[in-house]
Amino acid sequence: MGSDTFFSSILCCFLLLTFASAAPFISDRVFESEAFTGRALLQAKKVDFENQNYTVLTSQCKGPQYPAKVCCDAFKQFACPFANDINDLTTNCAEVMFSYINIYGKYPPGLFANECKGGELGLDCSSVKSANESSTSHTINLPPPHFASLISIASFLIFLFSSF
Repeated sequence: MGSDTFFSSILCCFLLLTFASAAPFISDRVFESEAFTGRALLQAKKVDFENQNYTVLTSQCKGPQYPAKVCCDAFKQFACPFANDINDLTTNCAEVMFSYINIYGKYPPGLFANECKGGELGLDCSSVKSANESSTSHTINLPPPHFASLISIASFLIFLFSSF
């Protein structure tokens, strides 16, 4: 009886973590600039792009040549951790991100949109290591903000299953 509830709670935790995983692609739609004919309400962006570390881009993608492979790899390394937020077309995250990329890198307009081509789903992020994973600096890795809610839900489910 006790092992059944333990197995059920582990299964629930696994399912919660699976559904909370990041998107493996960056949609090609983020490169498109759309002309709006009316007013549209955008949700607030979830990522603070003003205070992100752009050195992965600015140290690798340099002009005047801007090599496509190097620049696209650096772009994916920077942008893929934010793929869910960038792909959300109800926010202006993609627009804000590209604004700050151009401010910090002084890149020509449309550089990444013209050079970085993906498949039908957009740029593939499945094989990209983020800058945080590849660096060996002594930084504090904080859990994502939704981690606490996942732990709370898992604890509640464990309590619920152990009660019966």
